[in-house]
Amino acid sequence: MISPIGWFIIWIGIFFDILGTVGLVRFPDVYNRLQASTKCVTLGTFGIMIGIFLLKGFTPMGIKALICGAFLLLTSPVAAHALMKGSLHFGTKLWKGTVVDKYGEEKLGGEQIERADQVGSKMPRESYKGKKARHGVKI
Repeated sequence: MISPIGWFIIWIGIFFDILGTVGLVRFPDVYNRLQASTKCVTLGTFGIMIGIFLLKGFTPMGIKALICGAFLLLTSPVAAHALMKGSLHFGTKLWKGTVVDKYGEEKLGGEQIERADQVGSKMPRESYKGKKARHGVKI
């Protein structure tokens, strides 16, 4: 009875890993991609490890899978948090479609969202006064 459950959990883990890789390709900025990859590891790979444990039981391989799953479950979110916080402090802007940046407002002294007038531009913001941005809104 445990074998079909183990295989089902492994296939769920593979599904989450595939969704995570799609998220890495499709999401617009480093923060969204990091979120997708973290979900991929914690849900996908952890699910695969638990499925292997259910298939193999308390054999050396099953115990190793359980230990690896616990290690992934504990370290992946912490590493993602450290990378995200480091990116924010380094100055990597959020995607221009981001609606709210509470962390930037409260901790970094202002929103860290990339604006339409900053995308791909080397000119200072003052030179844009009175001009129209790409989407037709006057700056």
